[in-house]
Amino acid sequence: MLKGHQTWVFDTKPVIRASAAVGGPFEAKGALADDFDILHEDVWLGQDSFEKAEKKMLEQACEKAIDKAGMKKEDVQFFLSGDLMNQIISSSFAARTLGRPYLGLFGACSSSMEGLALAALIVNSKAAENALAAASSHNVAAEKQFRYPTEYGSQKPPTAQWTVTGAGAALVSQKGEGPRVTSATIGRVIDMGLSDPFNMGAAMAPAAVDTIQTHLRDLNRDPNYYDLIATGDLGSIGHEITGDLLDKHGIKIPPEIFTDCGILIYKKEQPVLAGGSGCGCSATVAYGHFLNRMRKGELKRLLIVATGALMSPISYQQKETIPCIAHAVSIEM
Repeated sequence: MLKGHQTWVFDTKPVIRASAAVGGPFEAKGALADDFDILHEDVWLGQDSFEKAEKKMLEQACEKAIDKAGMKKEDVQFFLSGDLMNQIISSSFAARTLGRPYLGLFGACSSSMEGLALAALIVNSKAAENALAAASSHNVAAEKQFRYPTEYGSQKPPTAQWTVTGAGAALVSQKGEGPRVTSATIGRVIDMGLSDPFNMGAAMAPAAVDTIQTHLRDLNRDPNYYDLIATGDLGSIGHEITGDLLDKHGIKIPPEIFTDCGILIYKKEQPVLAGGSGCGCSATVAYGHFLNRMRKGELKRLLIVATGALMSPISYQQKETIPCIAHAVSIEM
């Protein structure tokens, strides 16, 4: 099942039996609003903290995915989830509500594809019939933890990105109909010495390049094998850097099939600077927009390369540079 050095090829091709995406009010005004199952008018979601609001979104995404699959939560053997909060409390508290065996993940914004890759591995190995993979982020909760509370009204440079308020979940099964997870390339930690938390796209771009290059080499594939190759949340600046670096490595991905979730999720007129980011970015775009396109027959082969900055408030305060990672998952009809 291991192909090359870093890629798993799933011989049973686990099926994504159902998926769901939940978003906030800013996402409701975005370019992909129609692909969300649930959209909220208020970032508080009726809760008394933003962290509790994020937990509620994640619970809703999981419950919706399970319901769309025509299953009950008791049918899920394992729940895998990650988020940006300290000690991944959104995922852990949602797991408390679900009451299913739980594996907490932290890959920063790459957590969505880390979870999907591991869920597929578990199902492919027959260690479970059904595994639920999920990820979430909340704009205001993330700003408060990693940067400045929004009440401060601090200004950001053009390189900064907007953390998506959203949660996505996918139910991976041995049986059923739908898009199938065919392979996953697990990324290496790449640190090019950048330390600016307001320029995450540039920091994560080399990790995306390393994983894309490894995926294509391990499977001996040309980029044109895929109908679409999407990075997770590099935004406009990181996406451009990634394209330039791939060109220098001799990898030519046609612009019409190379995109980024952080670029797609919002409209151009929305004030998101370099684009969207956060665990909820690739999770909602992948489990909402992309899988909907696959089910409509618009896409047959998709590669999602979710990127993550493995920093924390402590590492930033200690003036550490930003180690980054990217995990790639191929999904095919």
